[in-house]
Amino acid sequence: MTAAVALTVAGSDPSGGAGIQADLKTFSALGVYGTAVLTALTAQNTRGVTGVHLVPAGFVGEQLATLLDDVTVHATKLGMLGTADVVRTVAAALAGRPGGPVVCDPVMVATSGDRLISEEAVDAVRTDLLPVTDLLTPNVPEAAALLDVPPATTVEELAPQARALLELGPAAVLLKGGHLGGEESVDVLATAAGVLETRRPRVRTSSTHGTGCTLSSALAALAARARQAGNVLDWAPLVDEARDYLQAALQAGESLGVGSGHGPVHHFAGRW
Repeated sequence: MTAAVALTVAGSDPSGGAGIQADLKTFSALGVYGTAVLTALTAQNTRGVTGVHLVPAGFVGEQLATLLDDVTVHATKLGMLGTADVVRTVAAALAGRPGGPVVCDPVMVATSGDRLISEEAVDAVRTDLLPVTDLLTPNVPEAAALLDVPPATTVEELAPQARALLELGPAAVLLKGGHLGGEESVDVLATAAGVLETRRPRVRTSSTHGTGCTLSSALAALAARARQAGNVLDWAPLVDEARDYLQAALQAGESLGVGSGHGPVHHFAGRW
C-alpha cells in the first residue's frame, strides 16, 4: 500500500501557524504525506501581516504541472491564491481533478474585515474556481463576499447562504459560523442531499491563528485517505472528524506559548 498524498496550494506563514506550514503539519498529524505549491511569501507573525510577495501565475502553474507529472495526489487543498491570474491558472490545472477532490478555503477577508484580494480575483473564484471545487469552506465574511450580500448575523441565516453558494458550482459547501459568537460554534454543510448542522462547544482561547487553514487541510487529508483507500467520498463524517481534530488543536494551543499575539493551534495535540 502506498501513502495517501495531499497537496496544499497556498501562501507561506513564517510563524508556522497558518498557510502551508499549518497545512503540512495537519497532513502529517492525520497520517498523510504532504506536498505544497507556493502562491505567496508573507512577512507575518502572531500579531499580523506586514508584507506579501506574490508568486507569478506562470510559476504557480509550473510548480503544479511539475508536481502532478510525477506524484499521484489524492486530494488538494487551496488556500491563499492572491490574484485573478493565479486563480485561473490553478482552476485550469485542476479542472480534470489530477489532484483528486479539491477543498477550497477561499482566503479573501482578514479577521479585521479587510479585503485581502481584489474584486477581479473574487470574480475569478466565482466563475473559474468554484466549478472545479468539491468542498468550499468559507467563513461568514467570505461567504458574504462571494454572494455579494451582507454577512450572516445569526445561525439561521447560514443555511440559506450555504445553499446559495452551492448554486455557484461547488459540489458541497461547509459554511463556518465561528464569527457569530455564542457558546457553540455552528457550521453548516450543504450538499445536493440537503443541509446538515454540526456543532461544537466554543473554545475560549487566544490561540486561534490558522484555524481556517487547519480545518480545510484536515478535510483534504481525510479526503486523501478516503480516496487512496478507494472509499466513496462522504463529506458529513469527514467534517465531524476534521472538527474533532481542530477542537483538540484549539484546546491545546495555549500550551505552546508561541508568540505574543494570537498564537497558533496545536496541530500535534495528543501526540507531543
